[in-house]
Amino acid sequence: MADRKALIIGASRGIGLGLTRELAGRGWHVTASQRSEGAELGGLAAESTAIDTIRVDVTEPESYEGLSGSMKPGSLDLLLVNAGITGAKHQSTQQATSDEVAHVMMTNTVGPLRLAHQLLPLVKDGGTLAFMTSQMGSIADSSGGYELYRMSKAAQNILARGLFEQFARQRDIAVLSLHPGWVQTDMGGVSATLTVSESVKGLADVLKTPRKPDHLFLSYDGSQLPW
Repeated sequence: MADRKALIIGASRGIGLGLTRELAGRGWHVTASQRSEGAELGGLAAESTAIDTIRVDVTEPESYEGLSGSMKPGSLDLLLVNAGITGAKHQSTQQATSDEVAHVMMTNTVGPLRLAHQLLPLVKDGGTLAFMTSQMGSIADSSGGYELYRMSKAAQNILARGLFEQFARQRDIAVLSLHPGWVQTDMGGVSATLTVSESVKGLADVLKTPRKPDHLFLSYDGSQLPW
């Protein structure tokens, strides 16, 4: 396990920060990205030789295009794209402005998939590409509401499927769309049922499990979710 390498996009706080800590504690070498320098991730990296930090913003292609040249092709066991936002507070497509729709879709859907396409050559054959999505992106299991967030995650799921079918499958790369559970983060709120530690321990177990090349929608506890 000590030689396993991961790149986590969106690791300055919450689940991304927790996964960085968890995987490094399990012997992985983790390169963790943040949009701007943060004290928590910086402090974690200062305490561990297993963690490096870089600046990446999924909505700014120029911030990650250079990574293809700075990392060796096939050097990563895992590329995890964790960046995401809830979107406008009202969450209604009836009220949403064009700018509000563009912001949530660029951050949660277009940006993560564009980054994944750009950085997929860094993942080794037989490795794993993972996206942090949500059960709220499931069409089969939807109660409605939170329309902006739901549509961005459902759209992310379908684009992840296309990336798997067209590019990852032939290299035996598994693509995982991961639901972290309802977690006590800035996004999940204090009423959420899971702590960050509980969520990331489950997610780390899911990520360490060897996979056949497939695109799977999995919860943090390893259970499969309906599309």
